[in-house]
Amino acid sequence: MNGLEPQADQAPGAGRLEPSSLRDLERAYDRLQARAEEAVREHGMSRTRLASVRAFLDLAPGAASTLEELSQALFGEALDEIETNLTHAIREILGQDREVRSLREVKNNRLHVQFQIMNQGQAEDVLVGQGGSVCNILSVSLRLIALSRLDQARHRPFLVLDEQDCWLKPALVPKFMKIIAEIASRLSIQALVISHHPLDLFQGQATTIYRLRPSKETGVVLERASGM
Repeated sequence: MNGLEPQADQAPGAGRLEPSSLRDLERAYDRLQARAEEAVREHGMSRTRLASVRAFLDLAPGAASTLEELSQALFGEALDEIETNLTHAIREILGQDREVRSLREVKNNRLHVQFQIMNQGQAEDVLVGQGGSVCNILSVSLRLIALSRLDQARHRPFLVLDEQDCWLKPALVPKFMKIIAEIASRLSIQALVISHHPLDLFQGQATTIYRLRPSKETGVVLERASGM
């Protein structure tokens, strides 16, 4: 004897997969193969999208520059006209050689406009120029321009100007009202002007003039003073 135990003969079919187990493995393989193919497709699509995003980002600096140029071209002509009208209004009312300029800049894909007053070549503070008179004139002019560009089918062309002549000297009020009346008539805008100045300064420019006076009985009385 060689010291080795005799081994029993292997049973028939030992080490072989049953047909049902083989089919299960084949189905599992098919599922894995389908998932692998899907993953490959998704990977390819992701690479395509990534390439598109990178291409867009590469164009972004140039696109911003192009957008700025288009915005300038689109609004440049309108802003030039606004500059001319505002300059005319200020010169007509104040009788001084001032010029309105618009500083244009594109921020966050939007055109931002800041108006500047030039007095003999020097920039003037809009808020305090001529004791606030420049601000009065510029504010009213911009309101009229903005209202004129609204859709009249959706917005009533009506503007309320409350103490918009507060910083104007009394001698300048008639010129101020003349400009408002002319622009409002040209643009078919109805304007209600509230002022603390004497009523005679509005004669000849306002269609209707009303006076508010105190009353012991009602607190205030509205009286029709005169018209054009």
